[in-house]
Amino acid sequence: MVKLTKEVAVAKFLFVTDLDNTFVGDDNALAELKELLQNHRKQYGTKIVYATGRSPVLYKELKEEKNLLEPDGLVLAVGTEIYLNGDDTPDPEWSKHLSSGWNRDLIVSVTDNFPALVPQPDSEQRPFKVSFFLQDEEARKIIPQLESEFKKCGLIIKLIYSSGIDLDIVPPHSDKGQAVQFLRQKWNFVPERSVVCGDSGNDIALFAAGKERGIIVGNARRELLQWHNENPVDYHYLAQSFCAGGILEGLKYFGFL
Repeated sequence: MVKLTKEVAVAKFLFVTDLDNTFVGDDNALAELKELLQNHRKQYGTKIVYATGRSPVLYKELKEEKNLLEPDGLVLAVGTEIYLNGDDTPDPEWSKHLSSGWNRDLIVSVTDNFPALVPQPDSEQRPFKVSFFLQDEEARKIIPQLESEFKKCGLIIKLIYSSGIDLDIVPPHSDKGQAVQFLRQKWNFVPERSVVCGDSGNDIALFAAGKERGIIVGNARRELLQWHNENPVDYHYLAQSFCAGGILEGLKYFGFL
């Protein structure tokens, strides 16, 4: 594993975390982590980013419920929307990047032919994301069929399946990882002073996109653990503790806190 030097611990870093079952899930550890991050941001200028599959509506519900810190950046809807500095309008540069070749109506017309796909609530259907519930036992059969049908229609898209239930269809160059790379470069953070945290399949992109330090929390789901085992690198850390406790463990291991 790559550890950071003590000098880095007193310098700003880019902190990126998934929310459900990663940042959120252990209230006591979350309270400690929030205080440490807020103090580090005030003192050194650390940037805090939430990267979640949640829509703006569901994010706001969780933010109020858990009294989350105001982030410097928000990556919502599985990386298809970026919000900066509390703005309610998605970053236009990122939206423009995603729009090339995206045909939402055609995607929906293809998925209409698959009754196993159960549309998620309207709040989760976003301009650059079409989302369904798909049972785990059906997914192995349905996903390859979907990919084949999209290819026949000339659609180049990305399918993200996570937590044994959530299927998101997004532009090919869109996911949490690509969105974080966009922000990291925008804010001039090197990978060695950036850290990403996650627990499930839609977080694989966070760990795979670059060489940021990665913290996989102790309660990580099977699909992420399998990916981690198949792609071992010394800058990813598999924590023992769950949720925010695992993040604290990893931040201390790498020397960020």
